Amino acid sequence: MKRLYLKENYNSILNLMETEIAIKFVKDHFEKELATALHLTRVSAPLFVLPSTGLNDELNGTERRVNFEIHGIEEPVEIIQSLAKWKRNALAKYNFQVESGLYTDMNAIRRDEELDSLHSAYVDQWDWEKIILKEERTIEYLKNTVHDIYNVLLHIEHKVHKEFPQLKCVLPKDIFFITTKELEALYPNLSSIEREREICKEKGAVFLMQIGVPLSNGLPHDGRASDYDDWELNGDLLVYYEELDIALELSSMGIRVDEESIQKQIEYKHEGYKLNNPYVKNIINKNLPYTIGGGIGQSRICMFFLKKVHIGEVQSAIWPEEDLKELQNKNIHLL
Repeated sequence: MKRLYLKENYNSILNLMETEIAIKFVKDHFEKELATALHLTRVSAPLFVLPSTGLNDELNGTERRVNFEIHGIEEPVEIIQSLAKWKRNALAKYNFQVESGLYTDMNAIRRDEELDSLHSAYVDQWDWEKIILKEERTIEYLKNTVHDIYNVLLHIEHKVHKEFPQLKCVLPKDIFFITTKELEALYPNLSSIEREREICKEKGAVFLMQIGVPLSNGLPHDGRASDYDDWELNGDLLVYYEELDIALELSSMGIRVDEESIQKQIEYKHEGYKLNNPYVKNIINKNLPYTIGGGIGQSRICMFFLKKVHIGEVQSAIWPEEDLKELQNKNIHLL
């Protein structure tokens, strides 16, 4: 569903040059503090992969991947849609130890994204992944990790305010945890997006757990691939964004599938063909470490901290001409 927010009487707090300076400030500080909090080492990541490796993320299974040919390579390559699977392979390849991990800049092209105030065809995230023990595959471990990430967000918000005093702090001291089933029970007559807005407006910051688990109508709160997050042990980090009166997703993360949950989820989604995928086989055969990981939107983080109303104010991308005209008429100027 396209959501183009044309806020009335909008004036960006920072001008274009101040915005560019602030974007770098946010990214530099957040990246450093995230790595420290989660014991992560920065690594290089691919922009494209061979489809035969099974490392590309299928997201909801409906998105078309961008592919092209490279001279001397027999198989066409694909632009990554996320690094969810690649990271787990890399942890094994680089011989990372338990309670340590990696992070990287993830840049992707999603050709089927519906372009609006929150979504771009260009995706920029910090993708991270760390090794855990099998016995740490618990809700408690997931929540502790969310607290670590949320504390980084709180710290960066205060740093941004100190550097740019006109940008006020709004995050609550604590983050609230709730499952999708519990949220459905609270607001049974609302849509998924409306439920997220209501709980975020009340609590300020929310970690919505168990994305992918079927609700009372047999459908999940939101789509999740069958072969990376364990649907019982994942979630989205959401904040209330007063500038647009919405719930804004900053991160999607979770404890990854093990040899049992991956088969269960593949069966539920009738995706038996994935069982021949090299990556899936490695999980079932226990050749890859148990991990937790996620993606944190770089432009979403900047949008939130810098009080912008369109993601194009913090990243340079391409937008429909009709949208550009409407945005300009509302004094919303994109990079």
